[in-house]
Amino acid sequence: MALVYFEREGKTISVNSGQNLRKLAQANGVNLFKGINKIFNCHGLGLCTACLVEVYPNRPMDLNPRTGMEEKKLEGYSNPKLRLACQVQIHGSVRVKSQPVELMEAQPNSVSPPLVSGNGI
Repeated sequence: MALVYFEREGKTISVNSGQNLRKLAQANGVNLFKGINKIFNCHGLGLCTACLVEVYPNRPMDLNPRTGMEEKKLEGYSNPKLRLACQVQIHGSVRVKSQPVELMEAQPNSVSPPLVSGNGI
């Protein structure tokens, strides 16, 4: 048995080795998706980045290595802890940060929102 701790949600879940992280989150009420991605996503096929999470295993062998699909989808990110939850198989205890937006780099061709100062200027 392994323990998966969802940091933002404050939930610890006991799992068997080989459990899929996306399915585990869904079965336990953990929302991995931001905004409309809850409806519009690839449903676990690894074709989008809607289920992007940051994963901290206790040991490297506590997770499966990144899949080819993950390597392709995550090549623009510098954070090696980012994973697609739908591609992660849990083999030991891990800590998971769902919706890690503050740690992601901006995607190419994305538009940043205008900056607004707090003093009304």
